[in-house]
Amino acid sequence: MAQYEVIERAGISYESISDAVKTIVSDAHAEKPVSWFEVKEYRGRVTEDGKVEFQVAVLIGRKA
Repeated sequence: MAQYEVIERAGISYESISDAVKTIVSDAHAEKPVSWFEVKEYRGRVTEDGKVEFQVAVLIGRKA
């Protein structure tokens, strides 16, 4: 039976939700190969200067 380590990461992007997810998953994969990921939560805010900030929380599974 395969065992997986599950970690949670959060990140932001000023481009898009998908850009925020790709950055988080790519950074995690650079540390240790990622087997799967799940977007747990996404939200955003508008900064004082009017920029839209996309925020995501991602669960990442990798072999233990």
